[in-house]
Amino acid sequence: MPHKFAEIMFTDAVKSIQTDYGSRKMYTRMEAGTADYNNLISPHEAAFISARDSLYMATINEAGWPYVQHRGGPLGFVKILDEKTLAMPDFRGNRQYVSVGNLTKDDRVSLFFMDYPNKTRLKLLGRVELVGLDQPKIIGKLQMPDYRGHIERGLVIKVEAFDWNCPQHITERYTIPDIEKSVSTLQDRILELETELSRLKPQ
Repeated sequence: MPHKFAEIMFTDAVKSIQTDYGSRKMYTRMEAGTADYNNLISPHEAAFISARDSLYMATINEAGWPYVQHRGGPLGFVKILDEKTLAMPDFRGNRQYVSVGNLTKDDRVSLFFMDYPNKTRLKLLGRVELVGLDQPKIIGKLQMPDYRGHIERGLVIKVEAFDWNCPQHITERYTIPDIEKSVSTLQDRILELETELSRLKPQ
């Protein structure tokens, strides 16, 4: 099956539901082909990931429960090492270590990269290697000198598959820098108009 995300996620149970609700034929066409795809990071995916300042990460614990965690940092905190490999710093947080503990037993991970203003999301499946501070070659690539977060370890993610998801039902949300950029444009225009108005006033 060439579409790697579908190969992993479309289990028999999923296919049965797709059949019941009439979407199976469409996804059968998506799966058709002779070569694997959606498993190598292209410049398009790399640019999208590098422009994100947060993501959602799901792991699985020993009892089979999924756990979803938000991960954030400066723009570009997720690094593209090559077309099959991502890496990101694991900054110190509340020190529960749920995700890290889960990953020591099951290395599978699911990532959601969200672009709320443009209503775009990228889903990615991978397998994680936990990298300690005793591996400076990798940790050095993850350093963010201008960010105060303390790196406890690195997460190196081998990409298994990804999929661009439907934009339906994504609510636009904007960060403070997004808003400041828009407001700055308006403020510049107001200043221009005030300056022009002052020149038109009789002296």
